[in-house]
Amino acid sequence: MDLTGVGTHEPQTVEAGRRAAVIAPILSRDDRPHVLFTKRADHLGEHPGQMSFPGGGAEPSDENLEATALREVNEEIGLRAEEVTFHGRLDDILTITDYAVTPFVASVPDREYEPDHREVAEIVALSVDDLTDRANYESELRDHPKYGEIRLHFFHVDGYTVWGATGRMVVQLLELTTSWRMPEKVDRIVDPDADYPI
Repeated sequence: MDLTGVGTHEPQTVEAGRRAAVIAPILSRDDRPHVLFTKRADHLGEHPGQMSFPGGGAEPSDENLEATALREVNEEIGLRAEEVTFHGRLDDILTITDYAVTPFVASVPDREYEPDHREVAEIVALSVDDLTDRANYESELRDHPKYGEIRLHFFHVDGYTVWGATGRMVVQLLELTTSWRMPEKVDRIVDPDADYPI
């Protein structure tokens, strides 16, 4: 995994009703790069139970979106600002809940993190080797009632499924830092109301 590709990337920005920022934390475990995810608590009103990067909505007191990301990851998993080494940004993501999410990529230490159980059910590190294994990836095309035709990405690793907005972020993260490329063809085309494969 070569993180220099993130540093040279010119991120695209989007506008939305609300702003948010997340960190895609990269750590080394057993000499292999891993990506740290949180599993959102089941009682949350937005995206319950989904895998996500730690982060959250901007507050008026935040100096900038980087400060938003640092504040939120500290609240959610206990990651301290001095432990974070930023490498760059991915493209902003527009979510179905009308958030423009800015993803930062950063190196963090491999240690035990403390989830805030009000928001986070579990903290999970998934290896980049497994995320880039074609056998663990699938995608589908469906019509979204608001955004039209969209491609959804699903990474199935160690019993967890990363998809949705986070899945889109992972696709770009892997393409910027590894030799993995999103397959040109989707695995299936489904009806708008079809069940999700998770």
